[in-house]
Amino acid sequence: MSEELIKQAKEKFAVIIEEQLMRVEEMKKGAAWTDFSKLSPIIIGVCFGDGIGEIISKHAETVLSHILKDEVANGKVKFKDIAGLTIENRAAQKKAIPDDVLEEIKSCHVILKGPTTTPQKGDNWPNIESANVAMRRYLDLFANVRPVRIPQEGIDWCFFRENTEGAYVLGSKGFDVTEDLSIDFKVITEQGAERIIRMAFEYAKNNNIDRVTVVTKSNVVKTTDGRFSQVAFRIANEYPGIKLDEWYIDIMTAKLIDPARRKDFKVMVLPNLYGDILTDEAAQMQGGVGTAGSANIGKHWSMFEAIHGSAPRMVKEGRAKFADPCSMIRASAMLLRHIGYPERAEKVEMALEVCGTYEKKMVITGRDSGVTGEEYTQYLLSWVDNPELKTRWGQGVNKS
Repeated sequence: MSEELIKQAKEKFAVIIEEQLMRVEEMKKGAAWTDFSKLSPIIIGVCFGDGIGEIISKHAETVLSHILKDEVANGKVKFKDIAGLTIENRAAQKKAIPDDVLEEIKSCHVILKGPTTTPQKGDNWPNIESANVAMRRYLDLFANVRPVRIPQEGIDWCFFRENTEGAYVLGSKGFDVTEDLSIDFKVITEQGAERIIRMAFEYAKNNNIDRVTVVTKSNVVKTTDGRFSQVAFRIANEYPGIKLDEWYIDIMTAKLIDPARRKDFKVMVLPNLYGDILTDEAAQMQGGVGTAGSANIGKHWSMFEAIHGSAPRMVKEGRAKFADPCSMIRASAMLLRHIGYPERAEKVEMALEVCGTYEKKMVITGRDSGVTGEEYTQYLLSWVDNPELKTRWGQGVNKS
């Protein structure tokens, strides 16, 4: 009995090894980065997702459409709504991303994606992979970039989370060996670690930042985290003006909320799971996960999203229209910067801070005690178009 179970486990593990070795060979080939200045039109796909995702995605699309109205009018930018990334459709087809939806996504250059529901063990949905994890893998969106700014506390962080490896990428490939033994897998490759770590160092160099922090648990998880750490210190030798230090994920979660230490951190680069944990903590400090956007960057495609989930409870309780769209709008600003409109992205970001931190004439609470997402979006757009925006933003920063 045990010999047969071990044989079956070996066969499953062999398939995983083969898949990962093939992925390594693909990464070795390399690929050119998309040059958005040469695209006409730039196609922005909008995936509405589940729960509150459908609502807040439309608010973010409203902001983007407004900001890019001239480019849409002259054919330089085109929006494409993609409706099939719902849990109902994914469950019916038993695929994390149905084939027809994936083709629609691939026909776009960048994606604005609303939160999607990921089935959990024991719920009513089939055991399909996370749509986020699948999209990152299918489109090779290897870099999850999450900025967090709290000007009044001197915090200006940028997290570079590896997106296609670590503990998540094989999350659906684990298996129960027996009724008593379950196995999951974690994978780190030399090529995967190098490209995310190099991106973090390039960001630091291009923004005159003199410190990069790599976050691991390499003292215990010696093989995979150990490789990530070794690659970081190897690459650091190519950037003599930038100091690299390493922190372990457990103590890092504490130091991030330590007023005496947290201002010292600037650029952080992490494997997948640790990046997910730490950026949620950082977003909560900024004002909650509803305030934070996220970029998923690949050489050919890129996807921008909120960092929170689909909030089915809000929908069930009839509160969806009060969902905070700021996370998706912040993701939209990151999208604007990525496709070559940094000044417009900055206007959106300044408006978010004026509305949410300094002026607060409208407050969104997630309930009828505050305004709806649509009302807040219009409030935000009124500041985006206000010629006094930069002055008001500066007054808020100086006051803080």
